[in-house]
Amino acid sequence: MIEVNQLTKRYARHEAVRGITFSVKQGEIVGFLGPNGAGKTTTLRMLTGYLPPTSGTATIADFDIFRQSIQARRKIGYMPENVPLYEDMRVKEYLKFRAQLKGLGNSDSRRRVGDVIDTCGLESVRRKMIKTLSKGYRQRVGLADALVHDPELLILDEPTNGLDPNQIRQIRQLIRQLAETHTVLVSTHILSEVEMICNRVIIIDGGVIKAADTPANLIGEMRAAGRIQVEIQADPEVVAGALNRLEKVKKVTPEPLDDNWTRYTVWVDSGTDSRERIAQLAAQYGWPLRSLFRHVATLEDVFVELTRKD
Repeated sequence: MIEVNQLTKRYARHEAVRGITFSVKQGEIVGFLGPNGAGKTTTLRMLTGYLPPTSGTATIADFDIFRQSIQARRKIGYMPENVPLYEDMRVKEYLKFRAQLKGLGNSDSRRRVGDVIDTCGLESVRRKMIKTLSKGYRQRVGLADALVHDPELLILDEPTNGLDPNQIRQIRQLIRQLAETHTVLVSTHILSEVEMICNRVIIIDGGVIKAADTPANLIGEMRAAGRIQVEIQADPEVVAGALNRLEKVKKVTPEPLDDNWTRYTVWVDSGTDSRERIAQLAAQYGWPLRSLFRHVATLEDVFVELTRKD
């Protein structure tokens, strides 16, 4: 559905996107991630025809985004981070107007507007002025706008921006439903959402692709140290010294708690689980132990490892 090859965007002396190459297959939900200023939005704007690339190529459904821009854009439904809406129009009126701008005739626009109002849960507000809507409903109107011409590809830039947890959950469920019939490329800072809904993740930083794989594979290949936390009631110096002497332990950080308890964060080699050895050590010395757990790596850990500057 998307094929990007050596795509570059240069502003004077600043290279915002530096020869990136990636692909998105039909039917995939792909998370496009990166810190602020990484080149995410610039890439999305090039793919949607808002910005011309400096060099490189990209195709949408086999249409070149530069030489066949109109045909490529017909395949795309784009929802930008800050959804631009005509606030003095009613929801249904606005969506019909947008459908006609996208080339739909009267009968097709009426049918599609009805479909997207149902799909995006806008029935209760379809006659309301857009300026009276909550942030959550405005996001839904923006999504309905992206869907109204029934595109094959949805590109969503921060679709849950500014929403409360309940609204985020609703949009997440809606994206899952849309993915049954559309290819979805979603850019977001909420990494837990990406982990839950995306088949694959592309991480960009400094205009360069740092990783592209499934969330599970990226987490499994992490090079960073693992982390175990244990709470023990004993002399902190003695405990920390004993923990540091365990095989594959990299570092131990104590944190005093109440009633002479101390929480120790034990950093171990990547892929290592030392909980059993720590429990045996506590039993050997007769140390009271009330908590022992291993921190399970997440996509956020992968993101930080790939994009941190230190």
